[in-house]
Amino acid sequence: MKITDLKCAVIGSTPVVRIVTDEGISGYGQIEASKPYLKPHVLFYKEYILGEDPTNVERVMMKIRRMGAFKPWGSAVSAIEFALWDIAGKAAGVPVYKLLGGKVRDKVRVYNGSIRFPMTEYTPEAYAADVARMKASPQGFTIVKEGIGFHGAMATAIPDFYYGEINQAARYANRGMLTERGLKHIVACVEAMKDVLGDEIGLALDLGPGFTVPDAIRLAKLLEPYNLMWLEDMITGDYTPYVLADLYREVRNHTSTPIHTGEQIYLRQNFRELIETQAVNIVGPDPADVGGIAELKWIAEYADLHGVLMAPHGVLDGLIGLAALVQVSATLPQNYIAFEYPSANPAWWSDIVDGLPDPIVKDGFIEVWDRPGLGIELNPDRASKYLPVGDEDFFD
Repeated sequence: MKITDLKCAVIGSTPVVRIVTDEGISGYGQIEASKPYLKPHVLFYKEYILGEDPTNVERVMMKIRRMGAFKPWGSAVSAIEFALWDIAGKAAGVPVYKLLGGKVRDKVRVYNGSIRFPMTEYTPEAYAADVARMKASPQGFTIVKEGIGFHGAMATAIPDFYYGEINQAARYANRGMLTERGLKHIVACVEAMKDVLGDEIGLALDLGPGFTVPDAIRLAKLLEPYNLMWLEDMITGDYTPYVLADLYREVRNHTSTPIHTGEQIYLRQNFRELIETQAVNIVGPDPADVGGIAELKWIAEYADLHGVLMAPHGVLDGLIGLAALVQVSATLPQNYIAFEYPSANPAWWSDIVDGLPDPIVKDGFIEVWDRPGLGIELNPDRASKYLPVGDEDFFD
């Protein structure tokens, strides 16, 4: 089997990768819906993979892996890797999890991720109402993650939240020392959420990036009585092209509240210091940014050797990304907690993908399906009407 073409079309706002072979088998990958600009980056790799056997996934990846980078520039490589595994599974007639070593679990736990409700206020009462809606959601999540602090609008919406100039640039540009008011406000919001969730549903917080080390330590210690699942990306995180493991280790060593990071990191090499020095309690690579699902599995196994837990990111990975997350999460070691649930974005994506269960999530879990490859297919007849001008031949 040989690769004869690499295609990419932006369907909705999502770059979708299709790898075509000379045996009539195609594989699909998907980039986050927030990155429609990455189509040219996908096509950059075309000349490197044409003529290769797609079932030799690692051989193909060795040709392109070194030419990616931290979020968002690892996404193209990651989506290509999804598509290669999809082909390999279809060619062998088995689900991808069989090629990754087989199932450790028959169902995978997920947390709310893309299931969000609009918030216009950032008061304790607003957060309490939001997690109440989460608690009542039909998916039955057993873990809920909320954006707070510098992750979202709180830092700019709450007066005198931190010392520093407000930066209106996108991609989490604000950073600075919290005021006492800001610190107390976060704690009050957490207390309000825990009053609703109790010990029935775990609460995780996505906080940054943007915290200074002293504030991260103070906040983590103040939140210890609330038994949170984790505090995520306090120092670095979304679109930060470096790790700063030494600073995370300083925070982790001063608190019993679990510390989490990793969604922006590309490749196993850039997790090495975090894991080997136990700088965090939990790592959260995103398969659509880290280099793919085999890369994520390697990181999970190495983390497990060092007592570090695994909670993969995936909020905007879409339905193909969801399928990839289900397949790899079924194979991860017992340090696996849950992955961040991506859903159809826009909603009509549910109409153009075949093979997903209905409902997808039951009581906070997804049953691992057994169809070959990633186990889902784009339906050309229904998807074609969403193809942009110039990509009408995507399914040819």
